Amino acid sequence: MAATYLDRILERHRETAAADTRRIEQLLEQARAMPPTRGFRAALAGRSSLGVIAEIKRRSPSKGDLNADLDPAEMARSYERGGAACLSVLTDVEHFGGSVADLQAARAACALPVIRKDFTVAERDVLDARIMGADGVLLIAAALDPAELVGFHALAVDVGLDVLVEIHDERELEHALAAEATLVGVNQRDLVTFQVDHERAVRMAGVIPDHAVKVAESGVRGADDARSLRSAGYDAVLVGETLVTSGDPASTIADLIG
Repeated sequence: MAATYLDRILERHRETAAADTRRIEQLLEQARAMPPTRGFRAALAGRSSLGVIAEIKRRSPSKGDLNADLDPAEMARSYERGGAACLSVLTDVEHFGGSVADLQAARAACALPVIRKDFTVAERDVLDARIMGADGVLLIAAALDPAELVGFHALAVDVGLDVLVEIHDERELEHALAAEATLVGVNQRDLVTFQVDHERAVRMAGVIPDHAVKVAESGVRGADDARSLRSAGYDAVLVGETLVTSGDPASTIADLIG
C-alpha cells in the first residue's frame, strides 16, 4: 500500500524524536512541577448539550492554507464567546503551520482547557505537552504500537494530562481500552483515502463503552452533522476547518451546539 500522509508525517516526527537527547528525568521533574491543569475531560463529561472542541489550525497537508494568518489569542476568545467547551491547538510546524507559541497564546487568552494536537511518538513529546502548558494530549492509535499507547497514556496521566485517544475502528478501540482510555475520539476521516466516513463514526459510537467520553473528530461541516453525531451518542465534536474558515466562528459554534 502506498505511504499515507500520516506515514510521512510520523516518519519526520520519529526522526526528530530519535535525535532528541534531552534527559527524560529532567523533563519529568519539570512536568510534575507545572501548575494544575484545567480539566479537559471534565469539561466534556456529563454535559446536557453537545461539547465543541474548537480547533486552531492554520493549514492542513491535504487542503493547504486554511487561515494562515489567524491570531490564536483572538480566535480563542471568539471560540470561548461562542460557547466552546475546550480548545485544540495544532503545534506541528512543518505540516500544519502550528507552533507551541500558538498553543500558549490561545490558552493565555481564555479560561478553556486546551489539548495539544500533534503527532506524539515519544515520551518526551508527552512531557513537552505538559511543560508547554497544555491540559491534554492527543495519542493516535494508528500511529503507535499497543505498548507505546499504554506507556504514553500512563505517563500522561502521571503528569496530570488528560488523554484523547484517537481511533478509526474496533481493533484500535481495543488498544485504546487496553491503555485505560477514558476519552476516545473517532476520526471520521479515512487516513488512506482522506474521505469522511460518517457511517463509521455512527457505528463506532455504539461500541465505545459508556464510561468513556466519546468525541467525533474531522469532517463536521455544520449543525446537521453535529445533531446526527449527538444522537448517535457522542458527547463532543472536534471541529477545525469549519471554524477557522468561518467569518463568524462564535456563531458557528453556537449553531453546532444547537
